[in-house]
Amino acid sequence: MKLIMVRHTSVDVTPGTCYGQSDVGLRESFPVEAAAVASRIARYAPDRVYTSPLSRCVRLAEHCGYSDALRDARLMEINFGEWEMKRFDEITDPRINEWYDDFFNVRATGGESFADQQARVADFLDDLRESGCRCVIVFARGGTILQAMMLQGQATKENAFDMQPPYGGVIEMDI
Repeated sequence: MKLIMVRHTSVDVTPGTCYGQSDVGLRESFPVEAAAVASRIARYAPDRVYTSPLSRCVRLAEHCGYSDALRDARLMEINFGEWEMKRFDEITDPRINEWYDDFFNVRATGGESFADQQARVADFLDDLRESGCRCVIVFARGGTILQAMMLQGQATKENAFDMQPPYGGVIEMDI
């Protein structure tokens, strides 16, 4: 099955802000960025289209002609709990240092770890494999896409952040 993963367009938040599952707005450049995404994915004929329920993904799916995209909470970004909407360099929680040392296994205070998010994404991919679909498009956040790439052997914990697609990026993989 072809899995086409589309990262949402650029967000209107200060760089360095921990926004995970917060439902943040998009930049004014959205129409231009979304048109570019729509042209890149026009060649696909998906059997199904999914989106994270966060508006930054839903809005892009709708702009690309998929207003009926299935919303699936397993596609949401990591939940950063008490750190949401704080700049990373302003988080005073002493657990942040534990997280920096082992972001994959340590949970954000009141939130998830990357391992928790990976379990959600793995469950979603397992369901896709059983769906009988030949082509699926997914509109998601960068972390969700990285998790799928790691689960498919296209990235590792060590290089994942170097592999993250840009805003509006499209990643094709076979699963």
